[in-house]
Amino acid sequence: MEGLNDRQKKAVEYTEGPLLLLAGAGSGKTRVLTHRVAYLIEEKGVNPYNILAITFTNKAAGEMRDRVDRIVSRGASQVWVSTFHALCVRILRRYIDRLGYEPGFTIYDTDDQKAAVKACLKKLNIDSKQYPERMVLSEISKAKERFVSPAEYDREASGQYRKMQIARIYTEYQNRLKASNALDFDDLLYKTVELFQFHPDVLRDYQERFLYIMIDEYQDTNHIQFLLVKLLASKYRNLCVVGDDDQSIYKFRGANIYNILNFEEEYPDAKVIKLEQNYRSTGNILKAANSVISNNEGRKDKALWTDKDSGEEVSFSLYDNEYQEAEGVVSEIVKCHREGLAYHNFAILYRTNAQSRIFEEKLLLRNVPYKIIGGQNFYGRKEVKDIIAYLKIIDNGQDEIAVRRVVNVPKRGIGAASVDKVAAYADTYGMSLYEALCDAESITTLGKTAGKILSFTGLIEELREELDRGMSLEQLFDEILERTGYWDELIAEGTDEAEVRMENITELKNKLVTYEQDNAEPSLSGLLEEIALVADIDSMVENEDVVLLMTLHSAKGLEFPYVFLGGMEDRLFPSSMALNSEDPDAIEEERRLCYVGITRAEQRLYMTAARQRMMQGSTNYNPISRFVKEIPKEIITMNGNGSFAMKRQEEASLRADKSMEQIKSYAKQKPYSAKPAFGKEFVITEVAIDYAVGDRVRHVKFGDGTVLELEKGGRDYEVKVEFDNENYGIKKMFASFAKLKKID
Repeated sequence: MEGLNDRQKKAVEYTEGPLLLLAGAGSGKTRVLTHRVAYLIEEKGVNPYNILAITFTNKAAGEMRDRVDRIVSRGASQVWVSTFHALCVRILRRYIDRLGYEPGFTIYDTDDQKAAVKACLKKLNIDSKQYPERMVLSEISKAKERFVSPAEYDREASGQYRKMQIARIYTEYQNRLKASNALDFDDLLYKTVELFQFHPDVLRDYQERFLYIMIDEYQDTNHIQFLLVKLLASKYRNLCVVGDDDQSIYKFRGANIYNILNFEEEYPDAKVIKLEQNYRSTGNILKAANSVISNNEGRKDKALWTDKDSGEEVSFSLYDNEYQEAEGVVSEIVKCHREGLAYHNFAILYRTNAQSRIFEEKLLLRNVPYKIIGGQNFYGRKEVKDIIAYLKIIDNGQDEIAVRRVVNVPKRGIGAASVDKVAAYADTYGMSLYEALCDAESITTLGKTAGKILSFTGLIEELREELDRGMSLEQLFDEILERTGYWDELIAEGTDEAEVRMENITELKNKLVTYEQDNAEPSLSGLLEEIALVADIDSMVENEDVVLLMTLHSAKGLEFPYVFLGGMEDRLFPSSMALNSEDPDAIEEERRLCYVGITRAEQRLYMTAARQRMMQGSTNYNPISRFVKEIPKEIITMNGNGSFAMKRQEEASLRADKSMEQIKSYAKQKPYSAKPAFGKEFVITEVAIDYAVGDRVRHVKFGDGTVLELEKGGRDYEVKVEFDNENYGIKKMFASFAKLKKID
């Protein structure tokens, strides 16, 4: 218990019954959790086998396991430390046959899911422009997070045509996944809860296994995770949840802040302990964080404090444009580096991925090494996905998405039309696509293509047999590259791009070799499972001397000596979508995101903004972020003409608001006004529209969307549209200017 403060000790020693640990940023919650596990084992005599600790990333799980191992004298390896998804995979591998699946199920990634939905739309003859794959998957994911089955969704959709169509797709999608013996990420949780509800003997087994349960980052849990935890803890109720409602920033992923806010309602006898002492940041950084977050109403009362010095004041700089902003940030990093600071001390954080481009350009020009976290996932790259698809087929031939991906990669003369013929044959005889490919000789319409198909399936069967006879995974990998001709094709291409692809394939082999070395009983299923559960942030290489760039969402859980928060402007941060939202929590979540950004900084916090910024192809003049204005003036330094510029921007913002009121007033005037709004008499003609709420419309710039609201004002209409492109989101506009066209 040495080194723990009084509240941390109380949290460690309170082991029986429900416990809510409100752990502020940098308050040592991981230390508390690991010591709590050690205390249960060493002082309470609990069998490590009976302890479950759930974290949100594999990296966090690994760190917790290593820390416990260093503290306790025995049994740390028996503590079950994992993510929600990894926990569910292990349970389902053992019991999923109760739900009609085979234990060797495949886990679909986003691209696999899109391909499955695309196939569903084609089969159901539903227009993908009206029902984009991404939108459909979002609806299905939300349904699964609510633990709503396709049948229940269909009942909910009664009378709502659009939802009824999505219900059809949801039903077909689940049927297609089951036929492929595949689950998506949401299914991992959904099917585990379903297993527990319909097979109470399985639930009892795990309730007796997990006598003590700890959940980290509880503010980020969604409804299905809440149900899973509630079921597991319902017998012994030794549940400890750790989180910070002020850091709940994943609502867009389904996180439900009320899981933590209402914990005491769910468990009236719960003990609540607040961890408010911060060990990370200086006093001024914490004052800034507390001042900003205190403006939120939906939160539990707490305030971070530290026994460290006040440190430097928060720095705010306003630049003329985003290029000068990036130049200013990079210049400060270069200056500090010349003074002896290594590059890995710096992180540049921003609200949207698009903001990284200009920072990258400036870093390159100044020869500053950098790395982007949260860019394209390594496992999302084409060549990597291709080789993994081959591995998936060898492991599970029922995986239709994997089969379709590589049946003609590299090209072997098997066109899409031939694959469709095989798929039709499979549907007729109730086979999987791969089984039908193996029976290609029986499909008379294929002609000579049948031989090419059988060459492909013959290769897969040979590799399966060799794997069964003891071939290592490394050897299997090499055989795939050689016998498919994939590697030779890249060599023959001879381009820089091909060389990069070869490097990525080599890196995938590194992963495979490491997996075999680290596991006593390595298996192809185990390798694919581990790959499927890897998070972007887990791939961050530590100890590299580079400046890190990432979104604020990606930065959660990390800390850096020097932090730059770029783009501190209203309509960028907070986002325009949040500002226009009718959900009162939208701005509060943006403020929580700002709080997360501020509390990443250990020694210095820089905030920057641009007077004008190119956004979506046009120049925007946005006011300085309200979050900057919520920081007390005595702890923030306005660099250069920052304070004058802030005042000037506030005045410009007021003028802009006044102009908007004039426009609205103008729109409501009578057609022949005695006192026209802009000093000149003119006629306003009645605006005619041919769309209504719920209709699909098209905008010349923003693309397709759905009409959410229509409000008539004078001779014009104010239209609220949710656009399919998430970069545009929800927008309000006047019909006369928007010129929306109804689409069928």
